[in-house]
Amino acid sequence: MGNGELEHRELREPSAQAAFSDIASPIVDEAIEQAKGVASNPSAEGLHQLRISMRRLRSLWWSYRPLLDAGENTRQGDLFRSLSDSAGKARDYDILIELLKQQQRGGKALPSEISDARQKALDTGRTVLSNPEMKTILLDALSQATRELAARKDRTPLQTFSDGRVIASEKQLRRRMRRAATVKNSNVAAFHDVRKAGKKTRYLLELFGPVLSGGHGKALNRLKKIQKRFGALNDVVVSENLLRNNASLLAGIADPEKTLKWFRKERERRLRAAAALLRKYRK
Repeated sequence: MGNGELEHRELREPSAQAAFSDIASPIVDEAIEQAKGVASNPSAEGLHQLRISMRRLRSLWWSYRPLLDAGENTRQGDLFRSLSDSAGKARDYDILIELLKQQQRGGKALPSEISDARQKALDTGRTVLSNPEMKTILLDALSQATRELAARKDRTPLQTFSDGRVIASEKQLRRRMRRAATVKNSNVAAFHDVRKAGKKTRYLLELFGPVLSGGHGKALNRLKKIQKRFGALNDVVVSENLLRNNASLLAGIADPEKTLKWFRKERERRLRAAAALLRKYRK
């Protein structure tokens, strides 16, 4: 390919380096607006949406890892994960409450200890994520990565880059699926790794969708099914851990042993359902 043809191609198709800000900026802006909403009217759903934005940013930064300083890229990824975790605590208690309602089938009122813990998590998330410094942190992360990419002398066509990073993400997902398929069903960590890898691949397909070569509709549908089935498993695992690791939450439940037994059985049932879907998609 001659220099003239290469220059013409770059005019038609932006480079991955040049496109980064256009992809990342809307997510950063959305996260900043969501943080403002959390500050003025905190809700578990608002925090959940902010958590999704943090996960999307983390996935995007992961995709650009080959083009960014490794140490700084890891630091930013850890930052997004920390913010995501802060946003998710209250949502975890909401899921626990819903599962307890299922277990009790409209029986006794839930203990005040659980609603108090949920409110505390909501307040903590609001305090962390409504901090004015959060806007500065996110804008600094965007600015730094944009400058670093602009300073690179090489240029990678956006489609080539996007295809390659989606393929890398899909390979990681397949490795985790193979591992989960070979471990005992009691190994929830392996299934959780599949869920995380599936989310990352889904986010990348959505972020890079317009420029990817080929169709990915079938892959997206599969990922949504994995996310739903494996997310249901994660819900019961997280809720069970909340109960087991917080004696005060169990204190107000009339029959804690019966409740824990129900969660154990529900976890096993959802593990089997997740394993069945895994077998289906590995054929």
